[in-house]
Amino acid sequence: MTEEIPGSENRPDSQSEKFDFQTRESGLAHAWSRLDYRDDDIVIASHGKSGTTWLQQIVCQLIFDGDPTIALQDKAVMLGGRHLPLDEQLDILAAQKHRRFIKTHARVEAVSFSDRMKYIYIARDGRDVAWSMFNIASKRNNQNSLIGNSTIEKSWHQPKARPATEERDPVIFFREWMASDGYPFWPFWANIRSWWNVRNRPNVMFLHYNNLKEDLEKSVHQISSFLELNKSEAVISKAVEHSGFSWMKKNADLVAPYGGKLWHGGGKTFINKGTNGRWKDLLSADDVSEYEARAKRELSPDCAHWLATGRLLSGESPADRWSRTQNGPCRNFFDVYRSHSKTRI
Repeated sequence: MTEEIPGSENRPDSQSEKFDFQTRESGLAHAWSRLDYRDDDIVIASHGKSGTTWLQQIVCQLIFDGDPTIALQDKAVMLGGRHLPLDEQLDILAAQKHRRFIKTHARVEAVSFSDRMKYIYIARDGRDVAWSMFNIASKRNNQNSLIGNSTIEKSWHQPKARPATEERDPVIFFREWMASDGYPFWPFWANIRSWWNVRNRPNVMFLHYNNLKEDLEKSVHQISSFLELNKSEAVISKAVEHSGFSWMKKNADLVAPYGGKLWHGGGKTFINKGTNGRWKDLLSADDVSEYEARAKRELSPDCAHWLATGRLLSGESPADRWSRTQNGPCRNFFDVYRSHSKTRI
């Protein structure tokens, strides 16, 4: 008999969860279908709390030549996000004169794919994602309102209120998050699989949170090269400095989404610790083994190893492979999608 996860009575049943995710994906696809694309657009994709804001800050600093006064929150748009009406998001993007970088937590199938645009996908071990997600979920304030695209809005069901002691327990949050595959946020495994399908396209770059942690300067160089920005070493150095955790924490209201207004404590709540492995002393051995077994069921061996470590089974990171080859095998996107959409990859 399977033990019931505490708080599971506050989740909708599996059919509701399935409808919720499908409805939201439909709304995101609608949002992307309305975007007037530019050939030099940059799409920054991820599952939430995987290093998205960190990557956005790097790209922003590279585009604006390391200017520390540039507020990321004023430049970055999450297309199809729920905190601004869709028309307002599209107006902001249309008015931007600089090279645009657009954020999404959608699967690649919802994002109109163009060979002329650049896509950077960043991921992180699911246990670290859940711990970071718990931080912002438990500290959101009443400004976390549900407005925007009506199709997307309808899919954002708020979980029922829980006892304060439970809200402070990241282990319970992790177990619920795993059991419901990311509900009420985004599907975790499907997001990874979706983007993994297109990892070898020459206009797609794969990064891992660990890569940025291990060598930020190297990662910034790789991102600049991938985006064909041709920045000087002086600009690279400034971008590295202004994308470091200590700088971002100090200037959290400049870089956090919506200036940090959605969380108690502001931007410093969102730019929290920037560390991995906080789950290691809290999750049980059974929790860890169950997660690792789930990763192996959901993903291919190479993908599961990369998600856990930032490295492929060969020992190389996808970004290092891209830097080495400056190209990759390229197949038609729809051939890739058809060949993998009904199979485990």
